[in-house]
Amino acid sequence: MRYLWRRLGHAVLVLLGVSFLTFVLAGAAPGSFVDELRLDPRVSPETIEAMRVRYGLNDTLPGQYLRWLQSIGRGEFGFSIAYNGPVAPLLWPRIRNTLLLTVPATLLSWLIALPLGTWSAGRRGGWLDRVAAGATTTLLGIPELVLGLGLLLLAVRTGYLPVGGMTSLNFEEMGRWQRVRDVIVHLVLPVTALTLVSLPILVRHVRASVGEVVRARFIQAARASGVPERRLLVRHALRTAANPLISLFGLSLAGLLSASLVIETIMSWPGLGPLLLDAVAARDLHVVVAAVSCSTVLLVAGNLLADGLLYLADPRLRPERA
Repeated sequence: MRYLWRRLGHAVLVLLGVSFLTFVLAGAAPGSFVDELRLDPRVSPETIEAMRVRYGLNDTLPGQYLRWLQSIGRGEFGFSIAYNGPVAPLLWPRIRNTLLLTVPATLLSWLIALPLGTWSAGRRGGWLDRVAAGATTTLLGIPELVLGLGLLLLAVRTGYLPVGGMTSLNFEEMGRWQRVRDVIVHLVLPVTALTLVSLPILVRHVRASVGEVVRARFIQAARASGVPERRLLVRHALRTAANPLISLFGLSLAGLLSASLVIETIMSWPGLGPLLLDAVAARDLHVVVAAVSCSTVLLVAGNLLADGLLYLADPRLRPERA
């Protein structure tokens, strides 16, 4: 368990470092939310100064950061000037929506990448390997923005899927199962976009990892002894190549979170991405830091999950059982 506790300690240090660095960079940017009010002649300088004192904008950055950490203990995650309230009620629905988008995309990407990459590694130079290589190369060359806009154009031309948003206008009037169906239908486009973004990298990594194992001597000996090819790939080669793929699982979440920032904004999905962009435009410091910190928490949680799976899969990480 010391391995997992050590990884958890590293995760806490990463969270503190990212939040402090984000706070420093966002706070060092010129201007603030109340500075835009100076352009309004109806707002007096005394009112602006009172707002700066109220929101603690006159304090030093370390002092503001310590106050922000104290607000986390109270469950507030700071105070939003633009929304005139604590940040936490703004975050939880956005985190839920981002997870609702990224979790199915992650599962779908791996469910496609594992069999496709494994079969391509076992059939190097075959027609499936060539088709997979051409498709992954094409998808890697398409920017996320172009891919999202292309899917939106397809939805507009066909009319089969809703264009953007998370729910329909009459969502509140629907029954329970109709609401579930409506959300699932709205999920199709953004989940497809995120899956197509991450799929090429995963397929290539699976193909490379399994292909290296396939050339090992024990695999060649098993093939010579008459072990069926499918069993050889799935039960032996893929299991042997599991360690780098488990580590890749945590890294794939980072790619999906960065891609979801673009996809959520293009497709009007109410996740962390649009909230972060609006906060940056409004210079809402605490919302920016809280949104970036929540994205880091999701990334660290994915890496911790990958570390836990690696701990279970690799006996070398369990010296007490070695």
